[in-house]
Amino acid sequence: MNPPPLPGYIDIQVNGFGGIDYNENHLTADKLQSSCEKLQATGVAGILATITSDQPGAMINRLANLVKARSAIPLAQKLIPGIHIEGPYMSGEAGYRGAHPVEAMKPVDLDVLKKFHDTCQGLLRIVTVAPEMDPGCKGIAFLSQHKITVSGGHSNASMDQLKAALDAGLSMWTHLGNGCPATMHRHDNIIQRVLSLSGRIWCCFIGDGVHVPLFALKNYLKAANPDRTIVVTDAVWPAGLGPGRYRMGRWGDVVIGEDMAIWAPDKSHFLGSASTMPHCRKNLETLGLPTATIDNLLIHHPAKFIA
Repeated sequence: MNPPPLPGYIDIQVNGFGGIDYNENHLTADKLQSSCEKLQATGVAGILATITSDQPGAMINRLANLVKARSAIPLAQKLIPGIHIEGPYMSGEAGYRGAHPVEAMKPVDLDVLKKFHDTCQGLLRIVTVAPEMDPGCKGIAFLSQHKITVSGGHSNASMDQLKAALDAGLSMWTHLGNGCPATMHRHDNIIQRVLSLSGRIWCCFIGDGVHVPLFALKNYLKAANPDRTIVVTDAVWPAGLGPGRYRMGRWGDVVIGEDMAIWAPDKSHFLGSASTMPHCRKNLETLGLPTATIDNLLIHHPAKFIA
């Protein structure tokens, strides 16, 4: 496979990589250095390190550790230009919350959101919020006013709630096609609602070929605005290590197969992906997409959100 064009892949949703979990409570500079080296070896030029839902105090601690570790490593400063916070202001409904702990799901608390912002010390780039969890869209407006991209996700927002969120500053959707139940209304569902508004919203998709089957991904890419589409890995810490058995915290032992997907033990939802950007590129190539389109999905479009 040919290497990506310079400057390399840009992945705006990476929870961990190469055996290092960015959401652990004791992330160190050495661990982050190791992860960045492994990312760079796969052709990645930049990521948004992603901190996911937990109790606010735990999230603030992890954000602070990430910022501190990054500040000590020139390579991390180069490869991690910013942070993506996914949650905790997302739907607590089964299916919509995915792997996020139900006890962490809650309505937006503007004071806590401001603490998240301050803890990131200018590195916050994206926050994923379910619009229905931000009554009055005060959190969305605050983030937008501070030039932070607000992305919907893990949500069952109504069309009216989506439109209100867009008016307040929402401009992206996190891993569309995921973060929703396996069984939904066949027409009136969150995927169709977001796609109907794709002229106003950036649509991100996981490109491992399992979170969204490739035939469905091809359909979604056709339905979405081609100038507003991005592919991510949603990588968690075993990404880049290959197939095998791994212990995933409260989920216990999980087996990662050749498809690089990570399922919860009961197969009810995914726990993220162990995919890499070259793997996503190979998947997109099998869809027959032009090289320029693939470069937009993996490099040029996501690059707009890391500056």
